[in-house]
Amino acid sequence: MTPIRIPIQVLSPLVTLPEYATSGAAGMDLPAAVAIPVSLESGEFKLVACGFAMAVPEGYEAQIRPRSGLAARHGVTVLNAPGTIDSDYRGEVKVLLINHGSGPFVVTPGMRIAQLVVSPVTRVEWNRREALTATTRGGGGFGHTGS
Repeated sequence: MTPIRIPIQVLSPLVTLPEYATSGAAGMDLPAAVAIPVSLESGEFKLVACGFAMAVPEGYEAQIRPRSGLAARHGVTVLNAPGTIDSDYRGEVKVLLINHGSGPFVVTPGMRIAQLVVSPVTRVEWNRREALTATTRGGGGFGHTGS
């Protein structure tokens, strides 16, 4: 598979560019571009800089997703998961982290804090109808199929 080429601008001398940890990884690890450790108390959230901007091609988006290890070990995740970076955004990439753990969590310089997944975007046009086609499920929502 031929990778898409995305222009990237380094904004900080502290930046480590995102990269895939393994050949089968869907997401690139996003390191924190912070000069000093950033502490997150239990229940606290903060924007953490990644030190770069990028030009996602039209027809694509970049999603910022949590790292499962941080969530499982520390209760730290991305608050607005997944965070969306649109193709017309040119500002610095930042991660909105929240600490759901019981104690403080410290983000250290270069720590891998999230992952970045680039995906195609499907645009839709609404096709207004008076009624929708019937299904077995119908309007059954939350908990409809059991626990």
